[in-house]
Amino acid sequence: MKIALIQNRDHGNVDSNIKDTENKIREAASNGAQIICTQELYTSNYFCREQSEEHFAYATEIPGPLTDNLSLLSKETGTVIIASLFEKAMAGLYYNTAVIFDTDGSLLGKYRKNHIPQDPHFEEKFYFAPGDTGYPVWKTKFGKFGIIICWDQWYPEASRLLALKGAEIIFAPTAIGWLPEEKAELGEKQYSAWLQVQRGHAVANSCYFAAINRVGTEQPIEFWGRSFVSNHYGELISEGSTYKEEIIYAVCDLKALEEHRQIWPFFRDRRIDTYSDITERSL
Repeated sequence: MKIALIQNRDHGNVDSNIKDTENKIREAASNGAQIICTQELYTSNYFCREQSEEHFAYATEIPGPLTDNLSLLSKETGTVIIASLFEKAMAGLYYNTAVIFDTDGSLLGKYRKNHIPQDPHFEEKFYFAPGDTGYPVWKTKFGKFGIIICWDQWYPEASRLLALKGAEIIFAPTAIGWLPEEKAELGEKQYSAWLQVQRGHAVANSCYFAAINRVGTEQPIEFWGRSFVSNHYGELISEGSTYKEEIIYAVCDLKALEEHRQIWPFFRDRRIDTYSDITERSL
């Protein structure tokens, strides 16, 4: 299958962000993409840089006008669309959510981000409840995939559960970048850790892994872009730039993936009888 990742910057307002992303989805579809994924919270800036009640206005109900338009766009382009949104479930209850539309425009389902960070300028616990959807996998005519969102990327259990449910590719909409006081000393180390842990998920789970980041500076965060697709050997088969808005394409060979799983039988050799302690907070 051919996938496309939409790496964008904030264009200043919701309408501009939505319009620009829709145009890029149409462009990706015209270039043969079959599954298209946005960055995290693509309709707005990364508002979690601060705690403000005003930012709850970015939230959208599902279903609602935004998802109705995504449904029409998916049907128009004949693509599977994965879109990362700020979901309003009810007053006082909000989630960081990805919605998935099939080629006929039907809403296949949604994933709500499970791991919610709380750090300076990543104030997500103020906005989002922890997800309650588990780790679903969706089967489409193009292949099986699952979704994790940003902070989920650091937890091997999340990717493992998706792989055990049959995911051939894991999509990870993301908003991650450097803080100015840390970049000189830690910037490349932070980027390297982010990249390596996700490539490790691809290797350990014999799957493709696609991370989609944003670009641009939203004070004080400088988002580092570099969206990528890794194959099951951990090789980068496609990678975006640090500063440029762009569409990153990759072709995922699912037949080769199946053959790889047969000769690297990680799932066969798992000692599930030894893992019961994994659900404990500490030992």
